[in-house]
Amino acid sequence: MPIVDPRTGEPLTGEPATQEAPATADNSQGAELIIDVGRDNIQQILEFSMQVPVLLDCWAPWCEPCKNLMPILEKLTIEYQGAFILAKLNIDDNQEIAAQLGVRSVPDVKLISQGGLVDHFQGALPEKQIREWLERYFPAPEDAPASLEDQAAEALEAGDPTTARTLYEELVQQNPEHIPYQVALARALVAQGNAAEARTLLDNLPPEDRDAPAARGVRASIEFGEEAPSHEELAALSERDDSEAHFKRALRRVADGDYEAGLEALLGLMKRDRAYGDDAARKTLLRVFDALGADHPLTVTYRRKLFALLY
Repeated sequence: MPIVDPRTGEPLTGEPATQEAPATADNSQGAELIIDVGRDNIQQILEFSMQVPVLLDCWAPWCEPCKNLMPILEKLTIEYQGAFILAKLNIDDNQEIAAQLGVRSVPDVKLISQGGLVDHFQGALPEKQIREWLERYFPAPEDAPASLEDQAAEALEAGDPTTARTLYEELVQQNPEHIPYQVALARALVAQGNAAEARTLLDNLPPEDRDAPAARGVRASIEFGEEAPSHEELAALSERDDSEAHFKRALRRVADGDYEAGLEALLGLMKRDRAYGDDAARKTLLRVFDALGADHPLTVTYRRKLFALLY
């Protein structure tokens, strides 16, 4: 099968280009940007890498992670519009080539330029990580869409858990072994009001991930929703100024996602009545920190305020 230069549309000869080629190719040239490689054309691919970098995707038909990774690589190849081509090597059909390339497990993605190996990664990395890897070597396209991961996080932050759930479900399907996506999906489910479904998802995680900080944080969010008074109960407390009323109002704010107001109310209760509920305000502050995560700006700010109050 002849190899076509995606920038010029001319058959590749293996000789150095005699004139400067266009920097990009039209998206309609996806057929030239993505090719299958084997014994008949591997040498042409190596020669082609003298002119245009080649992303070599080593895969196998029995490899589920390979099947999840390949559509992401194809999408990014077209998006980068000729900055590199994607060559797909079925290692089952080309065992000798795979051995020469040092492929020991799949998926194995190798970046080849000037006939030599520049870098590689193994495993079905999430799209965002692949983008970051590519950006070490190629400028990101100016009109590149946000990754699904960024879109999902933005939807959740904007108060659109339904969209966030849909996107995280797609990410989990693409990357079934990437635990952070499953935890993020559980968080979107909680925001959507599906706490029971979120708890089931967390319960099915591997033990080491089930009790990790990220999963504990989502569990804490579920528990706040269960512990907080209903809005009807809250209305009945509106005239009360005792510690119990302040604590329950703080819980409701946290459960509703108004974390800053809830944290401020809990800190105020500590100043007012440290002994209430066997130090319930301080213990709840720590649980909110757990729910938000150690790097969240509110966690950083209110840990500092808690430390100042205690010491």
